[in-house]
Amino acid sequence: MAKRKFYVVWKGLAPGIYDDWNTCKRQVYGQADAKYKSFDTREEAEKAFEKGYRYSPKKASSPQWGKVASAGKPVPESLSVDAACSGNPGAMEYRGVYTATGKELFHVGPLKQGTNNVGEFLALVHGLALLKKENSDLPIYSDSRNAMLWVKNRKCKTLLARTPENEPIFNLIERAEKWLKENSYSTQVYKWETGEWGEIPADFGRK
Repeated sequence: MAKRKFYVVWKGLAPGIYDDWNTCKRQVYGQADAKYKSFDTREEAEKAFEKGYRYSPKKASSPQWGKVASAGKPVPESLSVDAACSGNPGAMEYRGVYTATGKELFHVGPLKQGTNNVGEFLALVHGLALLKKENSDLPIYSDSRNAMLWVKNRKCKTLLARTPENEPIFNLIERAEKWLKENSYSTQVYKWETGEWGEIPADFGRK
């Protein structure tokens, strides 16, 4: 499937932002000195439309996945995320904390009939969205390889059955997948090495 593009028309029949090429083409085809460009995200397109034709978005650096930073030691100035689930499925919750102090930055749940893997996925996406919103360059730690893989592939590969009881969880999954598909980010994503460093600071302490 082709990657979705957003098209900005600055000069043409009807300047604006379009989400398909055929509509954009009708605005610029045959127009003298038409000005238009394509962008990977709506966010970039909206910024470009505002700033003008010469705008060029900064390309995000490629996130690192699963690598260990700082000579095998965790970076204190970072965000750590984790999830907990009482049962499988069961009451699921997740949170993010500032690694250096353990200060809780977000906490969602408990939500009925979830799984730990789903919680880890949602926690990681929540953390990425929060850091981007705050324009923060903090790296993020997760101790879940499954969650990191799902986020990297922009798809929650859960086998959890959807029921009326866990509908709120699936709503969160859909929102998370949508965010991943519509947003770019440069946050460095690191694997928390539990065997060497102990439990991740966001751990709920229920083992």
